[in-house]
Amino acid sequence: MPLVPSPIVPTIDSLLRDQAGRHPDAVFLRFDGGDHTFAQIDAAVDRLAAGLQHAGVGRGDLVPVLVSNRVEFVVVWFALNRLGAVATLLNTAFVGEPLFNALAITGARLAVVEDTFVGRLAEVIDRLPELQQLVVLGEPDHGSQLGGVTTTSFAELASGVLATVPAPIHAVSDPALVLFTSGTTGVSKGCVLSHRYVVRQAQLMIEHLRFTPDDVLYCPFPLFHLDAAVLTVMPALVLGTTAAIAERFSVSGFWDDIRRTGATVFDFMGATLTMLHKQPARPDDHDNPARLAWGVPVPEFAEHFEARFGLRLVELYGSTDAGLPIYQPLDEPRVPGSCGRVIPSYEIDVVGPNDQPVEPGATGELVVRGREPSLLSDGYFGRPEATLVSRRNLWFHTGDLVRRDAEGNVFFVGRLSDSIRRRGENISAFEVEEAIKLHPDVLDVAAFGVPSELTEDDVMVAVVPRPGHVVEPATLLEFCRSRLARHMVPRYVDIVADLPRTPTEKVEKPTLRRRGVGPTTWDAERH
Repeated sequence: MPLVPSPIVPTIDSLLRDQAGRHPDAVFLRFDGGDHTFAQIDAAVDRLAAGLQHAGVGRGDLVPVLVSNRVEFVVVWFALNRLGAVATLLNTAFVGEPLFNALAITGARLAVVEDTFVGRLAEVIDRLPELQQLVVLGEPDHGSQLGGVTTTSFAELASGVLATVPAPIHAVSDPALVLFTSGTTGVSKGCVLSHRYVVRQAQLMIEHLRFTPDDVLYCPFPLFHLDAAVLTVMPALVLGTTAAIAERFSVSGFWDDIRRTGATVFDFMGATLTMLHKQPARPDDHDNPARLAWGVPVPEFAEHFEARFGLRLVELYGSTDAGLPIYQPLDEPRVPGSCGRVIPSYEIDVVGPNDQPVEPGATGELVVRGREPSLLSDGYFGRPEATLVSRRNLWFHTGDLVRRDAEGNVFFVGRLSDSIRRRGENISAFEVEEAIKLHPDVLDVAAFGVPSELTEDDVMVAVVPRPGHVVEPATLLEFCRSRLARHMVPRYVDIVADLPRTPTEKVEKPTLRRRGVGPTTWDAERH
């Protein structure tokens, strides 16, 4: 198919400057600590950019950012972009080798770090000879843990007395961000995202989810993640409206936060909807300002959730690598189980092991490419081999298994890396989990493969009961047999208090696989 006309897209920093001129007193960012207008953020970005320039930061420099969800995070990101530098957003859960690997691959000379994370850097700093300077947000005396590395106070650098920011010379095709993959299935990779990628994803989201300037966009996930940075802060910047960023996701405090922030739109991922749905009903459930929630997956109880909380659930498909190529059409009835159809700005296909398209209805790997420039990431920083492998045969290979019906509706089946091979059959861990989540006593579940004495895998599940409820493994398996094919029914069941998770609520399955079958594990073949 031909390329679609490429719209003119501004850089991130010029867009901020423009919106500060158009809507100086409108609230742009809402954090627990208060509201911040477009004009306030633009001025703060100028001051910090001047300080960072004085510290030697310039166009093309990668600057690691290890900061929690607070307004300074966004100011650092935009200030770096104003200089043409690249904000390298580090997962705040990184410690030890993952933290070292992320820092080492950048070769950065300067990093911005919150004082509470300085101790983690102290453990790896002696192996990072290139890293010469830290800008410490908070108490600067924490820098004393870092030996010979120079430390500078963020407050001093952001005071605005050091220099004047020159006119920007960078282009919309230049890199703006490096976002790291979650690393739940391997070493985290740094996805390079251009200014155009970041702004255009926000524009497409506004178009296909019909955000308006009256919306308040709420996200409870970390700012180093695509959902918060690119898909919440950026649509608010494009629209001239408010992004409300929570410190973290809280089941018990979620709806109070929605009301406090005036949020009309929020996003969900993983088990967050299930956790909210299984909270005890309250008389004021319907009394909230939210009108729309977007994310993946939309569960089978979607209609009940919508009626209970008075909003619309919309499923889509996306990733840091590929952006959001698939949306559920808002004007059409929901197709149960589908994450939607490809939008005009993208092409997709579903392919088999040899990259040949599969028949409609068959399961294969989803591959994606843009019909506009820069709708996908520009590859993995410092990992050219991994970049080439992921983009073979002119397609980006997502690593996700899907099927597509004759009408073009796409159905997510699972991750290639998260499939379970049992007695000659491939099993989607995702499909096992979605079935078990329907059990009224189950709050959350993770399915994974463990070694079988018959070779290949057996299916194991770790199950978190709802508070005040009891899950009996034998009863749970009877429930599974009525909803899953025989080969998908788990053999092993662990009842656990919680699941190991990343800050973006993804289950850390390598941890569960290493734990494996233990003395408290229920084995269906022994009962």
